Amino acid sequence: MAVSNGLQKALLCGVLFWHESREQQDFRSGSDTLPDSLPSVAGTLPHFVQEPEDAYIIKSNPIKLRCRAAPALQIFFKCNGDWVHQNEHESREHVDESTGLKIREVMINVSRQQVEDFHGPEDYWCLCVAWSHLGTSKSRKATVRIAYLRKNFEQDPQGKEVPIKGMIVLHCRPPEGVPAAEVEWLKNEEPVSSLNDDNIDTRADHNLIINEARLSDSGNYTCLASNIVAKRRSASATVVVFVNGGWSLWTEWSACSVPCGRGVQKRSRTCTNPAPLNGGAFCEGMSMQKITCKADCPVDGGWGEWTEWTGCSPECERQRSRECTAPAPRHGGKLCEGLSRAAENCTGGQCTQSRSLLPHLHHCMEGTNDVALYSGLAAGVIAVAILVVAVTLYRRNQSEYGVDVIDSSALTGGFQSFNFKTARQGNPLLLNSSMQPDLTVGRTYSSPICFQDSMDKELFDPLPDIKVKVQSSFMVSLGVADRAEYHVKAQPKTFPRGLTRDSSSIDSRKMGLLTPTAPTSPTKAQLRTMGMFGHLGGRLVVPNTGVSVLVPHGAIAEDTSWEMYVVINQDESSAHTDEGCEVLLGPEVTYGPPGLSLSCPIAMTIAHCAEVTGENWNIRLKRQTEDNKWEEVMSVEDETTLCYCLLDSHSCHLLLDQPGSYALVGEPLTEAAVKRLKLAVFGSTGARSMDYSLRVYCVDDTPHAFQAVVTAETGRGGQLLEEPKTLLFKANTFSLQVSIQDVPQFLWNIKPFTTCQEFSFSQVWCSNQQPLHCAFSLERYGPATTQLSCKISVRQVKGHEQILQVYTSVAEVRGLSDVRSLSPGISDCTVTSQSGPKAFKIPYSIRQRICATFDTANAKGKDWQLLARKLHIERNLSYFAKQQSPSAVILILWEAQHQENGDLDSLASALEEIGKIHSKSPAKTPEEPKSDFS
Repeated sequence: MAVSNGLQKALLCGVLFWHESREQQDFRSGSDTLPDSLPSVAGTLPHFVQEPEDAYIIKSNPIKLRCRAAPALQIFFKCNGDWVHQNEHESREHVDESTGLKIREVMINVSRQQVEDFHGPEDYWCLCVAWSHLGTSKSRKATVRIAYLRKNFEQDPQGKEVPIKGMIVLHCRPPEGVPAAEVEWLKNEEPVSSLNDDNIDTRADHNLIINEARLSDSGNYTCLASNIVAKRRSASATVVVFVNGGWSLWTEWSACSVPCGRGVQKRSRTCTNPAPLNGGAFCEGMSMQKITCKADCPVDGGWGEWTEWTGCSPECERQRSRECTAPAPRHGGKLCEGLSRAAENCTGGQCTQSRSLLPHLHHCMEGTNDVALYSGLAAGVIAVAILVVAVTLYRRNQSEYGVDVIDSSALTGGFQSFNFKTARQGNPLLLNSSMQPDLTVGRTYSSPICFQDSMDKELFDPLPDIKVKVQSSFMVSLGVADRAEYHVKAQPKTFPRGLTRDSSSIDSRKMGLLTPTAPTSPTKAQLRTMGMFGHLGGRLVVPNTGVSVLVPHGAIAEDTSWEMYVVINQDESSAHTDEGCEVLLGPEVTYGPPGLSLSCPIAMTIAHCAEVTGENWNIRLKRQTEDNKWEEVMSVEDETTLCYCLLDSHSCHLLLDQPGSYALVGEPLTEAAVKRLKLAVFGSTGARSMDYSLRVYCVDDTPHAFQAVVTAETGRGGQLLEEPKTLLFKANTFSLQVSIQDVPQFLWNIKPFTTCQEFSFSQVWCSNQQPLHCAFSLERYGPATTQLSCKISVRQVKGHEQILQVYTSVAEVRGLSDVRSLSPGISDCTVTSQSGPKAFKIPYSIRQRICATFDTANAKGKDWQLLARKLHIERNLSYFAKQQSPSAVILILWEAQHQENGDLDSLASALEEIGKIHSKSPAKTPEEPKSDFS
């Protein structure tokens, strides 16, 4: 048995020796193949104590790859599928003290030339093969790459100026390099870290975001890129954090400049709350205001006339008195000097206190009193007779003219607007505002009154009027005490900036005449639309109002659905300020429900009436709080991550993630600010067949405002006589005049004094989306007259003018379709809710592919920021940077902007242009497939 075991060992050693000699001989002879395994017996295969690691060749320095294995008779390297020659190996052995096994270590050098000369589908690689008596083992593959770092940054950070508490976003794309460069930000050559400052966010895409800018954030910012080869510095970007000036509170009004008479009071404020800093804008407006004041002058008292002597008293004395009331002493004036009573003997000194004369005197007194009584009664009868005659003459005269007011100025051809006096309150923008007349007792208002309709009821249903009695100077001249009545709606309570009611000349008696004589009308029903939406999203539309909401795909969680609604408030909105500096530019819109949970913002579209060319407006978005107050969310020019506002010529597209009530308000910055008005003329036959009424509407140029007019006129049977036109109404404080011209004089009769009517500036500017209209009443001379042709001129004083041409047949009756055929934007829209893919223009598959391509930062600059720029969304990009999928939010905004008249052509053109730009770049890497969205 012992001999047998010894023989086996000898044979095994011989076989191993033969194999080893054969393999080494093949290797030395340059053979390309070595055996992958040897005959093995039960035991342990070689295992690697150290495997080769990935390496980078820096410049021209070769790198060394190293392997260690135990137990191992031989270790050789294999690179790119070929064995490395033995002469290129460096081997050594040592004994592991803990295990007693021999550990073999082998090293080779790889040069830059070897790597550059290799051309294959993957990087240059090497592995180790170790074998022993029991078999072979292979190590991991180690890649060898040439390290480099280009000199030029693909995108340098750009300097910018931001307001304090604004967001700062600095973009940096480091140079191309292997390995990829790491980015570090420097501010004034000092490292910037987000670890010690929660306000700073250094993002994975190398951008630097400062959430709320502070004064200390001003400085020079540099992007530093580095890898194992080199470091590169970008161009420095200068960031300036500025502070716009703010007004301090007004001081108290100074004392009147004169002790007596008309003087001036002043108050001032300073631009120190805060003071402008780092180039911030100085405060706009006036630093000082002046108003006139009237200091009451002292009036000395003066005696009035003496009263008649009293009768002779039993004491033979009569008396008389006077009062200090002509004038009475006022404001510290002196009292009258002298006696207020006087007495004298009434018998010429013959009174001796004898009773014999008393009966005679008493009889004289009785005779005197009877005469006075009968004289008074006769005077009263005469006064009543005169009054009756005067009233009769007035009523006959009124029915003769057939108008509400007879006015002496109108009889002489004069025209005067009916406006409250306005006083400028220091607004530098409204320099040419004309002073309107005071309301005084003897003043005559000769112009007809145009009505400002509220939307509390149907436009032409009987409305609760406010009756303002204004005394006619013509009636005063006739001695008629009765007064004509004006029926006029209440004036708006807010005026444009710099215009306020001047009530100094309106006494309490006349202010009492402005009290409503009828209860206010009930609240109108709100325009409301709703729909059920789930994970696929959808669209809600309020027909013919320019208001819609787009719910993106994925905004609502899967397996969840919400009943969403959109409501347009038809009551008078309180979103604008009481000071009158702001006007409502579109309807007040609410979307909900309040507890709605969204993973990405929805897109809301609201039509507006502002002409946004130039920098004449400050337009802001407001939101109603829980206590029904309005707070400013953002200005359309703000850089904020709370919401997004894209303003085009007729609509505002909002990205919102919080349900609630929203309103778009505007403040004119210059007199060149323009609000668009929609003008329309309707006609209908009056109560008598010979009467005909023309009604001219001036409403804000939004579909919602005009739809209200069309609905009311349709219910009344009115005819739209001319295609509506647009008038640009300037913020120059001048009124709007409406006049009728070229009426055939021998066929039609128009009520006197109504050929020209006028809206005050404040009525038009602060109309608050409520329609204004005035009426012209005409009468045919005969039933044969069936055609009416005339012109209606609507013009702003020192502004634009529009002509509405009327040509109609009085006998013709038009229906609903006729009205809407002449009304752009008005249709029988009944589809208010769409859900799922049919609600979107971009197919879901295309949208997903676009998002997958552009959401990932790309070395060639092909990312969501480029997509935004090509779709002309170049402002407030920091909002999209905070979104989970910036590209998806950009596409939803594009959908909202193009929902009416857009198709996919503009999007396809933008993507095609991006593809062309991308194709001009150097050879594409495998990670950058070619774009194809066709």
